[in-house]
Amino acid sequence: MLQELENKWETKANRPELEDGSQYHIRCRPGDVAKYVLLPGDPDRVPMMAEHWDEKREIASYREHVTYTGKVGGVDISACSTGAGGPSTASALEELAEVGADSFIRVGTCAALQENIAPGDLIICSGAVRYDGTSDQYVDPKYPAVANQEVVMALIEAAERLGVTYHVGIGYTSASFFCGQGRPGFNNYRQGFMDQIIKDAQQAGVVNFEMEAATVLTLSSLFKLRAGAVFSVVANRIKDQFSYQKSGVEQSIAVSTEAFKILHEWDELKKKSGKPYFYPSLLTNK
Repeated sequence: MLQELENKWETKANRPELEDGSQYHIRCRPGDVAKYVLLPGDPDRVPMMAEHWDEKREIASYREHVTYTGKVGGVDISACSTGAGGPSTASALEELAEVGADSFIRVGTCAALQENIAPGDLIICSGAVRYDGTSDQYVDPKYPAVANQEVVMALIEAAERLGVTYHVGIGYTSASFFCGQGRPGFNNYRQGFMDQIIKDAQQAGVVNFEMEAATVLTLSSLFKLRAGAVFSVVANRIKDQFSYQKSGVEQSIAVSTEAFKILHEWDELKKKSGKPYFYPSLLTNK
């Protein structure tokens, strides 16, 4: 069986894929995924997301990448888990784009960096501080990680429709869950600079810590794709609180799913009007 698999992957090293276009990491091929893709980190969250859809089917499961495709409200939608951190997230996003996806919403959990943001709230990411490490391999560090404005607006509209508590702001994407977010490492390992990470981020108005958004946002901008992110807050680092609330995770899934339904509506309006971008008065002119 192993030998059979190895023979299948005798392909070009520059961009490994099978003759049918199957991608090396996510094991999906053209036609397997929709243009709208949710990106959770946790593979177990993909079937959770699919429960919100009208139709669903499992496409692939390999390494940290589980992929489902289905329909919700008549809109084709997919979800593919990325694993934790930038490297596996970048591989998944590149390969999803290769097989036809062009709009992404990162859906995950985070720690708040402002006192007024409580566990269970949602944070909609408008941009991210690039300490993910991975995006530096693609472009100069001064290039911004900015969410697509249409995705941000759709997430805000979805949160309002569903009546959830949300905040909008710039996040901080770290390559490390512990030392990179100002936590001590194993055996209380510390460096002096770690003591300033939270203080400096809070003073700059940064709203949260997480580990993937900067990668998703930067690569999407570079590749002329659309992306945004929404997070369920599970901790407040200023108050030293940690409270994992399943209801908050469910709300982030519901909001991101609703946002793609909204984006699809706006995309149809753009086609009808011949406009390249969505703007609010398109809704009154339809």
